[in-house]
Amino acid sequence: MRKELIYVHMAVLLFGLSGLFGKWLALPAHYIVLGRVFFGALFLLLILLILKKTLRLPRLVDYLPFILIGGVLAIHWGSFFHSIQISTVAIGLVTFATFPVFASVLEPIFFKETFQKRSFVLAIITLFGVVLLIPEFDFSNNLTQGAVWGLISAVTFAVLSMLNRKYVQHHSSLKIGFYQNVFAFFWLLPIAYATPKIQFTMMDISLLVLLGVVFTGGAHVFFIQGLRKMNVRTASIIASLEPVYGIIAAAFLLQEIPQIREWIGIVIILCAAIYASIPKKI
Repeated sequence: MRKELIYVHMAVLLFGLSGLFGKWLALPAHYIVLGRVFFGALFLLLILLILKKTLRLPRLVDYLPFILIGGVLAIHWGSFFHSIQISTVAIGLVTFATFPVFASVLEPIFFKETFQKRSFVLAIITLFGVVLLIPEFDFSNNLTQGAVWGLISAVTFAVLSMLNRKYVQHHSSLKIGFYQNVFAFFWLLPIAYATPKIQFTMMDISLLVLLGVVFTGGAHVFFIQGLRKMNVRTASIIASLEPVYGIIAAAFLLQEIPQIREWIGIVIILCAAIYASIPKKI
């Protein structure tokens, strides 16, 4: 169990540090995501081939949900990196960390389950935390814009989680990750083609390979390995540490240190997210 705990923490650390690439790469967000899903898919493909897992899905219709999920994944990561680029790593990571709260509100609607009062309370608490992150309610302010894009990232990730729950119950996590990245890549290709072309440097390509292989594919593998002997509840609570790791790294590597008011908002949002990750009945 100790080894699995280390695996999950390593995965969460890598996921948290991935936000820093939004600052290190001077590329539009959709190009960053395009590189991330391309190299991430290649890495997961290599793992699947090494493990001699079949890539084909049983029926042609089984690919349709992954097309939809890939589109949602592209929006999620695109809004996530755009949030960080126009604001700070802390704002991007913490607003994204609200996704368990959105999931707790949306799941009863999506799956026609009983709505829990605690979901409404958590949503209000989270909203208060987000307000503390925003310096002013002025959409010309880059920090406010970053918080809005971070919330879009959180909502789309909550939707992504629900789509995974609904459509992909009969496939391995590695295969799910592979097809999500593949179809996200194809969704982003027309956008990249329609926007001004970017001249990639060797540093850009190196960082994209690192982001896709280590901080996406590698993190995915670590997380799956950790879940072999760890329940999802514990893993979800550990996953709430993702913004903590990212904020600490941004403070040391980018000198981005949140103000006292922002710290209060961060703590409120993380507490709400952790509580939302705990099942109603344990």
